[in-house]
Amino acid sequence: MLTSVIGGVFLWFYFCLPATLFKEPTSTVVVGKDGGLLGAKIAEDGQWRFPETDSVPYKFEQSLLMFEDQQFYYHPGFNPVAIFQAIKRNAKEGRIVRGGSTLTQQLIRLSRKGKKRTYTEKIIELIQATRLELKESKKNILRLYASHAPFGGNVVGIDMASWRYFGLPAYQLSWAESATLAVLPNAPSLIYPGKNQIRLKNKRDLVLKRLLEKEIIDSITYTLSVAETLPQKPFPLPRHAPHLIDFLEKTHKGELLRTTIDEVLQKQVNVVVKQHYEVLKQNDVHNMAVLVMDVNTRKVRSYIGNTPTTKTHQKDVDIVQAARSTGSTLKPLLYALMMDKGELLPKQLISDVPTIISGYQPKNFDEKFSGVVSADRALARSLNVPAVRLLQQYGLQRFRDEMNVFDIEGISFSADHYGLSLILGGAEASLWDLCKTYAGFSGILTNYTESSSEYYESEFVTPILLTEQKIDFGSLKKEKEFLGAGSIWATFEAMKEVNRPQEGEAWKFYDSSREIAWKTGTSFGNRDAWAIGVTRNNVVGVWVGNADGEGRPELTGLNAAAPVLFDVFNLLPDAKWFEKPYDDLKEIEICKKSGYVAGSNCPRVLNHIPVTGIWSSPCAYHTLVHLDAEKKYRVNSSCEPISDIVHESWFVLSPLQEFYYKQKNATYRSLPPFRTDCQKEGKQMMDFIFPKPNSSVFLPKDFTGKTSEVVLQIAHNHPGLKVFWYVDDRYIGTTEQFHEKAIQPSIGEHTITVVDELGNTLKRVIEIRE
Repeated sequence: MLTSVIGGVFLWFYFCLPATLFKEPTSTVVVGKDGGLLGAKIAEDGQWRFPETDSVPYKFEQSLLMFEDQQFYYHPGFNPVAIFQAIKRNAKEGRIVRGGSTLTQQLIRLSRKGKKRTYTEKIIELIQATRLELKESKKNILRLYASHAPFGGNVVGIDMASWRYFGLPAYQLSWAESATLAVLPNAPSLIYPGKNQIRLKNKRDLVLKRLLEKEIIDSITYTLSVAETLPQKPFPLPRHAPHLIDFLEKTHKGELLRTTIDEVLQKQVNVVVKQHYEVLKQNDVHNMAVLVMDVNTRKVRSYIGNTPTTKTHQKDVDIVQAARSTGSTLKPLLYALMMDKGELLPKQLISDVPTIISGYQPKNFDEKFSGVVSADRALARSLNVPAVRLLQQYGLQRFRDEMNVFDIEGISFSADHYGLSLILGGAEASLWDLCKTYAGFSGILTNYTESSSEYYESEFVTPILLTEQKIDFGSLKKEKEFLGAGSIWATFEAMKEVNRPQEGEAWKFYDSSREIAWKTGTSFGNRDAWAIGVTRNNVVGVWVGNADGEGRPELTGLNAAAPVLFDVFNLLPDAKWFEKPYDDLKEIEICKKSGYVAGSNCPRVLNHIPVTGIWSSPCAYHTLVHLDAEKKYRVNSSCEPISDIVHESWFVLSPLQEFYYKQKNATYRSLPPFRTDCQKEGKQMMDFIFPKPNSSVFLPKDFTGKTSEVVLQIAHNHPGLKVFWYVDDRYIGTTEQFHEKAIQPSIGEHTITVVDELGNTLKRVIEIRE
């Protein structure tokens, strides 16, 4: 019987303590990689209660023990001497004026939600305190108390209290500040600003005096400490990354998260964003996002989700994660893919002329044309027409399928949904995913040159990291997973040459200029402005615009986003430019003029191209022409003795290409005409500028009701020749030098025919609509 009773008592004692003392919700707290507080979100119950601290600062521990429980490390959870003295004092006063509780008992009282202070409750606290001492170490009991003690108002725990009242982390508190906080759990109301200052100071100074008497602090420290002022008003919590906290809270609510954020860099980028925001808002541009990533670890170093704007202008929208029109930011992907397949060379000429493809008519940003332009310059200048023509050449469906490798969440529809506008901003992506993609490019190139010319398996699928984790790129192998280092290097070389805001082409002449591969983007209607830059070590991404999608004049990647990009890069250590991946490049002779593999008639120059490019087509722009002795006319054996014919290599563009190319290249030489006594060779001499093939034209009426005219236009290799114009076989006139003809045709389909003096003929069908 006695054994059963003892056993029952033992079981009751063993299980008398709840498995978890505290179940209250806690705040979501986010700190940087070095432990600095970036911000926090209040707990669900409206209390500022940080997750349990991992350790108690020495100064606070000593101050707390001096005030509350000097025998803490020696008693079993209760102090018989203190209890006896408390009973004696309370009996004398006729009411409870002294508790005699240890810190362990006070911790139990906190966990029991402050039940009424009776002797019965004291006994329960004593028993559970004793059980807690058997279960937990003294350090852990002290840690639990410091985490859950009240510090006035809705402030709970030492970590929150130190930020709230002193604007510092707990481990940075002075002796006076630690002593001030040590007396608050016993009387939290003392902290209210403007009240109880004398009582609070007396209690604090009492703690400091005890510390002096125990020789924990010296007399100088004591004198300086008692001279310190008390806190006068609460400090606001740091808000260095509010949108990052919102993002992390979705999956880590109520947790303390140590992130990869560099607190110093985060604060500096915040300053840059605020400075640019103050300028941009004058143009009613109110939102901006900046992301800085470490390429080698894929860790985020700075995360600015939005500007410090107002709620009216969607200040709470996290634009780092928002899907926005990509503008031209996908162009480097297409260029790299085509070079990797050997379908494009870095210097290869691309046609840049008015273009209509299945009713889609892309235009360059400045609405001008170059005739032809090299691939690297087209990318550096972000020309739209060459990009669309390349996408059509490469294959829209093919490009869309390969985009899946980059794992860009916003690009989720079919190729038919996007059409050729996919390369100009017809798709949407987030700053997060675009920076991840650019980091993959940089990582492949850097790792290739730093390893034995090998590739990691998972460069593009490696996630961006916000918390401290070990990166895993997979194993190394000789075969590329998707893109080769040579094509990426050639792409970055072109992106490096982009003219920078305010400096233009002069940037490269400054010794301090950083080498950065970067790309801007501007969406239709000036709604989104992008700038993304990459070096061996970092990726910086910037988005500028209005979260509600309102476009603004002058809101472009170059004008709005690029200045922010370079200001952020100026905060980062400079990095050497990427090493040349010689094992994935081949030095060959290319045509100096066209950038193609050199043909038999080309002026040649040595250049490094991706190894796959050696199988690309030879230059078709240079042809061998046969001239008379004075080189004024083309001739052939039908009109000139073979011995008198001069043979010369000639750079030849189509009439349409030539028309625009000559406007910017005065040295271009048109093909000489055939001498009149020679039989003509089959070479196209002219081409339509307008109308485009199979085009429809709507004829509006002016305010008088008169129908507008249509202006027909052709380009001719020899403008001085006369051109005869016909509409539906009806002669309408002749032009010379400037080959334009205004007509006012009837509604319906018409055939336009032009014939030059040499008999060259062109036809084009046009449909007129109202």
